[in-house]
Amino acid sequence: MHVIRARNVHQALPEALYQIQRHGVKRDSRNGPVLKFPEPCTIVYEHPCERVVFWPEREANPTFHLLEALWMLAGRNDVQFVASLVPRMATFSDDGQTLNGAYGYRWRHHFRTPEGQVIDQIQTIAQALRLNRNCRRQVLSMWDGGHDLGLQSKDLPCNTHAYFSINDDGLLDMMVCNRSNDLVWGALGANAVHFSVLQEFMASLIGVGVGRYWQTSNNMHLYLEHHEKLMEELSPKAYPSQQYRETCPYESGRVKPSPLVPQGDANAWLREVEMFLDVGVAMGMRDPFVKRVAAPLAEAYALYRSAESPSGLTQALGRVGHCEAEDWRLAAQEWYERRLEKAKAKCADGYEFDPQKALQPGKMS
Repeated sequence: MHVIRARNVHQALPEALYQIQRHGVKRDSRNGPVLKFPEPCTIVYEHPCERVVFWPEREANPTFHLLEALWMLAGRNDVQFVASLVPRMATFSDDGQTLNGAYGYRWRHHFRTPEGQVIDQIQTIAQALRLNRNCRRQVLSMWDGGHDLGLQSKDLPCNTHAYFSINDDGLLDMMVCNRSNDLVWGALGANAVHFSVLQEFMASLIGVGVGRYWQTSNNMHLYLEHHEKLMEELSPKAYPSQQYRETCPYESGRVKPSPLVPQGDANAWLREVEMFLDVGVAMGMRDPFVKRVAAPLAEAYALYRSAESPSGLTQALGRVGHCEAEDWRLAAQEWYERRLEKAKAKCADGYEFDPQKALQPGKMS
């Protein structure tokens, strides 16, 4: 077992790239050549709520990561919402309408009792741990052998199970198991956000704090065609230089993670999240995270997607300033600033401004 320990995902990324560069073996895959760890790999996050990646070389799309995580908590599997953020997501649908392996839908709606009743795994697990904090039976399933084995689908769950337990300090620990994980787009990109959001929400439902998060992959790999340059750029910032510590906004105190459920009932918060995803900010919404974090980021992203000139990017950047979560605001501001600089340079060189081509988010963000 190869183990990588880190304070947070921002610090784990260069360390994991350094480790796979040093220990990885070349293999072929259905998506091109990869470097893979020769044994299962576990990443341990000591502070999983510090879930934002700031490396400019990585170009992680913070808005997509956060809104997709909320879409998952809402238990949805529709293509329309995620494809409105990153159009390429539609290519993973088998029928053009839904995503077969959507984690949130599997958490809350996919599985049923023998009598046919839907099992909301999140609520069931939270209730069990509220009643017995020493319980060791709480397994959240994403892989359904009866449905997935042998299925010719574009979208099968990569993360298969998550285990929840309350540790000796009274905090909620989580271990996520993965059958095959892309290191950059998956493990140290989207997954670090999706599952830490799930962990924090689950902790709120139970009434405890957040402990550690283990991400264990049977096959952890890096796509050389897409990420060899990133590996060359970021791996020197890991061991022995440890630049990842010096440049981490969390460790320096420049930003702090914003609580997901700042106050009140976690289920009431989830209902507002579900409403926000359906209709945007509506009259009567009171939750500060929805109104002052998720909404400004979503509104800025809509401005960005519809921009017809660099001034549209300036408007998006201005709207991001209304986001009250320090970490998400900083990452989004820097993301738009890089795109604004690129847009101005292209216009100065005589290129026509086209946000759908030159400025579109990466393939999988």
